Amino acid sequence: MAAPRVCVLRAPGTNCDLETAHAFELAGGTADRHHINELLSKPRLLENYQALCIPGGFSYGDDIGAGVILSRQLRNQLGDAINEFLTKDKLILGICNGFQTLLKAGILPGGASTWPPVEGSEPDATLTWNLNGRYTALWTRLRVASMDNVFLRGIDTIELPIAHAEGRLVVRDEAILKKWADQQQIALQYTGEKDQPTSHDVLAYPDNPNGSTANIAGLSDPTGRVLGLMPHPERFLFATQHPQWTRLRLEGEGEGMKLFHNAIGYFK
Repeated sequence: MAAPRVCVLRAPGTNCDLETAHAFELAGGTADRHHINELLSKPRLLENYQALCIPGGFSYGDDIGAGVILSRQLRNQLGDAINEFLTKDKLILGICNGFQTLLKAGILPGGASTWPPVEGSEPDATLTWNLNGRYTALWTRLRVASMDNVFLRGIDTIELPIAHAEGRLVVRDEAILKKWADQQQIALQYTGEKDQPTSHDVLAYPDNPNGSTANIAGLSDPTGRVLGLMPHPERFLFATQHPQWTRLRLEGEGEGMKLFHNAIGYFK
């Protein structure tokens, strides 16, 4: 069986595409990095891939907001190609700026069930400035709130780094949170070193490093085939990337590799 193919989509300002493509290849896939302009000129290019990943960075310099310009290109110029991808048995992953892009494009949280979004409709949620008002980079502990998501199967807790200024998830109202919980769409939550209970009460910094509602660090679509998350799994591919790898006697693969193994394993 041929290795699953992954399209790693980059734009001006993307800076995590190389390591993200490397992660998919370490997991047994074939990853191609494509500039957004390639896709705009040939939308059918996506038909060659089983998975689409939008990696981290600062697409278009975050000039009018994190992920906003790239999200508009996906929605307005590539809407049909994205629709076809969503309705087939394929996977989409958005990491950090990629998560911001998926959410602001309307690919998350509804996936195929709400695509394309109705123009002018109020979004269920957005990602905005961290509560501390500044760029924050540190390691975080997370709990998997829904193993229904393909990327998170078999994972209970995971430690990953974050590096963002606009990672605070804000939800329109409490009814949205209940719907997400009922549909297993709250994928990852910040938990802190003491494995905090699953309460929706917002944890204090640094356990919840950005002040996200309900401590949400990642969202799934209802099918479990789309995941957006603020932490960077591609920055923990090897045990030696952990800041305490010697003290903790870590060796081998880093915990971030689990997501990429799950993605490639889904097609095998």
